[in-house]
Amino acid sequence: MTMNAPDTATRSRATRTPAPSPAPAASAGAPAPSTAVRQADGMAVASFVLGLVGLLAMNLLLGPASIVLAALALRRGTTRPGRARLGLALGVADLAVLAWLVAADQTWSWSIG
Repeated sequence: MTMNAPDTATRSRATRTPAPSPAPAASAGAPAPSTAVRQADGMAVASFVLGLVGLLAMNLLLGPASIVLAALALRRGTTRPGRARLGLALGVADLAVLAWLVAADQTWSWSIG
């Protein structure tokens, strides 16, 4: 009879499963966003930043990059559509500034001073 006691104790320990750890709360009970949505949010922010920087420098490269990232973010369903639309508008403004500078100087390069 004493031989069965260690067997049951071992068996009961082996069949126990640890309690699941609580998931970190993202925000007031809302489900955590999927990876695709988080990537789209990152694209929206990157579009905004690139469009903003493109107004000051390298608008030939940063304007189209901002437009593409904003379009991708909106297509993938970002939770920040306002920021993506602002990035889209800034990208278009980058290209408008570039067109104005090219028309004013008759060259693709420009400098202050």
